[in-house]
Amino acid sequence: HFFEEDVFELFDTEHNRTITWDHLLRQTSDWEGSLWGKPDWADRPSEGVAKKRARPQNAPGSVYEYNDTRVNVLALALLNIWRKPLPTVLKEKIMDPIGASDTWRWTGYENSFVIIDGQIIQSVSGGSHWGGGMMLSAWDQARFGYLTLRNGSWNGKQLIAPEWIKKSKTPTPANPSYGFMNYFLNEDLKQVPAAPKSAFLHIGAGTNMIYVDPENDLLIVARWIPNEDKAELVKMVLESLDK
Repeated sequence: HFFEEDVFELFDTEHNRTITWDHLLRQTSDWEGSLWGKPDWADRPSEGVAKKRARPQNAPGSVYEYNDTRVNVLALALLNIWRKPLPTVLKEKIMDPIGASDTWRWTGYENSFVIIDGQIIQSVSGGSHWGGGMMLSAWDQARFGYLTLRNGSWNGKQLIAPEWIKKSKTPTPANPSYGFMNYFLNEDLKQVPAAPKSAFLHIGAGTNMIYVDPENDLLIVARWIPNEDKAELVKMVLESLDK
């Protein structure tokens, strides 16, 4: 049920102790447990809830599954490293330097609070279908897209290490169309068949898409479009470019 006791020793089971940051970032951890009242099996398991609850956990790294509970685990683990709210870190390190607006928000759930060093801090959530998540304007999406288009550099200042961008764009063995968190890759030409293999996308629920294409020096932000239409939209834009 949804009211199982939450796991705050996030990695104290035999399975969870084998999980790495890489597994969490690539959505291949198959982390087991419950966090903020949301069990790992509750988030859209492809095999159905009954089979998901009955099967053994997959070895970390072997199977890809987009799962908000496990994204929330990553957020809480990162919070324990930074020891201050992740939205504050994002604002200081990325959003302010790229000139983002002051309208974006990144929130957690009503019950996702912890005490760290005597301070009550909300642990943010990754997805929004349970509430929380990140909300931002097309303006802010575009500026973030320009940051990754420019390989993590903004006005001559390296905000994200090129090595991190490279890792983020390295295909996940269990799902070659996915890199690190929210890097949807096109190396197998499945995301956007008409686009270069080097193109990639940041995609949020909606579909809210940031298409990044270094080869064509192109950035597209599209909001609230049917997911199945994103490839056709990019194809039409690419066909309109001067060759």
